[in-house]
Amino acid sequence: MGRKLLTENINVPGIQSLDVYRHHGGYEGLKKALGMSPDAIVEEVKKSGLRGRGGAGFPTGMKWSFLAKPDGVPRHLVCNADESEPGTFKDRYMMEHIPHLLIEGMAIGSFALGANTSYIYIRGELLYVYHILQKAIDEAYAAGLLGKNIMGSGFDFDLHLHSGAGAYICGEETALIESLEGNRGNPRIKPPFPAIQGLWQRPTVVNNVESIMAVVPILKMGGDEYAKIGIGKSTGTKLISACGHINKPGVYEIELGLPVEEFIYSDEYCGGIRNGKALKAVVAGGSSVPVLPKELILKLANGEPRLMSYESLSDGGFVTGTMLGSGGFIVMDEDTSVVKNLYTFTRFYHHESCGQCSPCREGTGWMEKILHKILDGHGTLEDVDLLWDIQSKIEGKTICPLGEAAAWPVASAIRHFRSEFEEYVKNPSSIKKDNHYYRVNNISSEVA
Repeated sequence: MGRKLLTENINVPGIQSLDVYRHHGGYEGLKKALGMSPDAIVEEVKKSGLRGRGGAGFPTGMKWSFLAKPDGVPRHLVCNADESEPGTFKDRYMMEHIPHLLIEGMAIGSFALGANTSYIYIRGELLYVYHILQKAIDEAYAAGLLGKNIMGSGFDFDLHLHSGAGAYICGEETALIESLEGNRGNPRIKPPFPAIQGLWQRPTVVNNVESIMAVVPILKMGGDEYAKIGIGKSTGTKLISACGHINKPGVYEIELGLPVEEFIYSDEYCGGIRNGKALKAVVAGGSSVPVLPKELILKLANGEPRLMSYESLSDGGFVTGTMLGSGGFIVMDEDTSVVKNLYTFTRFYHHESCGQCSPCREGTGWMEKILHKILDGHGTLEDVDLLWDIQSKIEGKTICPLGEAAAWPVASAIRHFRSEFEEYVKNPSSIKKDNHYYRVNNISSEVA
């Protein structure tokens, strides 16, 4: 059994409430933090090796240390709770079941950054979670854990909850800031980075829900102890949203470094492929990362087991590797159509593009149309080559990473499963179209 730092008390009856949360050690991390200097807290987070759990994996303590501190200028910590990546639902789960862990993390982080006013920006569709969080915030204010002179420390701290309007693009930190300011959620050109000019042009740190929650156990146990968990530069535990064709979908907290094969097949985690089917492919980190066939998701190119870590999953680059990303682990069995799955992803990215950059605005729509043409039985081999060409002209040519998020799944699907695309083109009569479910018969994956 791996260590559980965030989900240890997740199933305790009433853990949503302040009284039960405090009975199980809640806000002890904040109490300890308020007795430390802000710089000492940042140093503990640095020593922990915690990396951003929202997708990019940038060292959290380093990000905090970049925050500008001009005299007389307010600073802000913003929590990115706009979890909209297809296949990712861990943050929603945590906010729903143990909301005070996020509030405590926000208070610790804000004290460390010298931010007296901070914000949680939550996905607009999660209205029921919004109400759970707001109730917890109200409890914390009533108990003196938020507001003036929290816990008698002399530190004043206000926390505000803001609901988005359902735009995936607002998961990008500068688009989130624009939306929080009341503007259209378009990403900003960087530099300047939010740490210099963020919310209302003030120094701002944006972290996701899991990153902020992880600060609580780090403060309790110390950065050095936290760094002993995991493997290499992938320290600590990680929440994984596991879904797809597995026997036990759900949110799992793993110690980083767990073999991918063990995560998929052990009873402690996913419990294997449902209905006794064979594994075909996995999207390891949410819809925006490259899909890998069975041969590559379970083993590295040198034959060693692939691990659930930032380094191991990215080993080989995008030719034979992928990314841990947001931890949205989507498992596909042998009957899955990679082409249909890709069409679903591409349609999503076309719909969610803000339209600010022409490669993304035009390219995502173009890719969707071509995939629809192929799935409808009217595609050509030239269309497959055109898809490859379009994705290459989107990647690296947009203001924000949504361009890459749309391009990488297309590139990896063609790279590893080109034979499936060609079968749709050469033998469209073999495609089953029952209830819009597309499947190619007797096609094995091709690994480039």
